[in-house]
Amino acid sequence: MAATSNYSKPREEANKGNFQEAVTDKGTQAIDKAKDVASNVASKAKDMASTVGHKAEDATHAVGSGMQSLAGTMREKLPQSGMLGSAGSTIASGLDSAGNYLKEEGLSGIAEDMTNLIRRNPLPALLCGVALGFVLARATSRS
Repeated sequence: MAATSNYSKPREEANKGNFQEAVTDKGTQAIDKAKDVASNVASKAKDMASTVGHKAEDATHAVGSGMQSLAGTMREKLPQSGMLGSAGSTIASGLDSAGNYLKEEGLSGIAEDMTNLIRRNPLPALLCGVALGFVLARATSRS
């Protein structure tokens, strides 16, 4: 029996080494596969975010064009003189200006302008945020 155990010991160690190599190889393959899947998911998410961003920009440009069109219609339909004409002209000018801003700047320009505004006025921005949070909390808690 001692002779049998001497012969089986190297075989067990060889099998053990092969098993460890096989496990290591399978583990490496699994890690590589997980990296590939994660890379594909990240790529798809990036593409989807880009598509959503482009659609939002397009929608912003469309809203800007609509505002400018409404301003033109108001100028045509409303009276040119008197109090109603003056008010209509002021509203049409505001719509035209806002529509042009939306068309020219888009969402990225709006975000940049908001960032600059908050940097220049941090305390009022903080107070507006707190007030908005309070109003939203009250509105949702009563429902």
